[in-house]
Amino acid sequence: MILFIVMFVLAFFGVPIAFAMGAAAVLQLLIMGDASQLAWVPKRMVEGLASFPLLAVPFFILAAELMNSAGIAERIFRFAHALAGSVRGGLGQVNIIGSVIFSGMSGSAIADTAGLGKIEIKAMTDDGYDAPFAAAITAASATVGPIIPPSIPLVIYAVIAEESVAKLLIAGTIPGFLIALALALVVYWRARQRNYPRHGTLSLGNVVSTFRSAFLALMTPVILIGGILTGWFTPTEAAIVGATYALALTVFVYRELSMKELWEVFIRAGLESAKVLLIVCMAYPVTLVLTAMELPQQFVIFFVELSDSKIVFLLLSNLVLLILGCVMESVSALIIVVPLLLAAATKFGVDPIHFGVIVVMNLMIGLITPPFGLNMFITCQIAGIRQGEFVREAIPFYVILIMALMVVTFVPSLSTWLPNYAFSR
Repeated sequence: MILFIVMFVLAFFGVPIAFAMGAAAVLQLLIMGDASQLAWVPKRMVEGLASFPLLAVPFFILAAELMNSAGIAERIFRFAHALAGSVRGGLGQVNIIGSVIFSGMSGSAIADTAGLGKIEIKAMTDDGYDAPFAAAITAASATVGPIIPPSIPLVIYAVIAEESVAKLLIAGTIPGFLIALALALVVYWRARQRNYPRHGTLSLGNVVSTFRSAFLALMTPVILIGGILTGWFTPTEAAIVGATYALALTVFVYRELSMKELWEVFIRAGLESAKVLLIVCMAYPVTLVLTAMELPQQFVIFFVELSDSKIVFLLLSNLVLLILGCVMESVSALIIVVPLLLAAATKFGVDPIHFGVIVVMNLMIGLITPPFGLNMFITCQIAGIRQGEFVREAIPFYVILIMALMVVTFVPSLSTWLPNYAFSR
């Protein structure tokens, strides 16, 4: 309890979460009288970053920053608008389609919200949509980003759980499209209820023209996922290929960034990567403490004694993860909770690949949920609305996302079938 209390108190008073985790772990070791372990803390921190799969993280972040800065998000939005703009409430559907496409490039919900979100919310409010509705669908559709491959949270989960990065990335494909479909149904219902506008009729010429404009950007997920499935490159190498491809589009094709702006993109990507990897780095002292206290084993005993039902375990795990996702940044939550819950999940016969998708889905829902949902804050700021307005409008999206989560939780084949099929040949 001391470990978690110190961590949350420090974070509450503004200490960056990485330092809060490290300080709490060191204090816990001192209280336990295990000062000999302190010498291992810096060693474990450095060793924690010596992981080949973790190289994917900065390159996916760089790719997302380049995509956001080079006009690629706008091209994707125009293509999605040509596809779905003619439907009742079409800009809401465009929002979802844009997020699905962009998620195949960035692997980050925050990148999706910050990049496409500005374009989507402005277009929707200019067209007569309520600002809270525009913000709610933008934040909700961005949850697809880290579920459909590539995905930064799934890469980090794979490193912590020592599972196949490639299988975990592919595992999110069907659940991601399921979420997109569920959100589309809510948007359709809301659009009919409020008589939101439509934009003319579907024009094949407009679809072809916007597709040509966005074609090279749309090839990004094809190259990345195709390369992983065919074995041309590993997921880590896919991140490097994605970043290189995005850089080539930015510099040689679209040419929308000056050298100064390009340098600023690299600076932003470096800072974001440092934040994420510092959290990962600081996680290893926490893991050291958890191992010394045999907390994973105690969690297994607790769940087994509570109930021998796999269903009860999954429901409780979802509850814990949802609460944690509402109060903590997703990478930090992953690092703290995975070593604890994964041991119990294995005991109950839950496939680690399937469990990884469940964990990430919960944490992504947390990104749009009070009190500390980061995507909620970003969209409220873009739309110029209060959090209360956002939450009231987002209630149907919370409900449908929880329903999708329950389907994925209790139908494991949605997560496991595709990776098993892809890597069994």
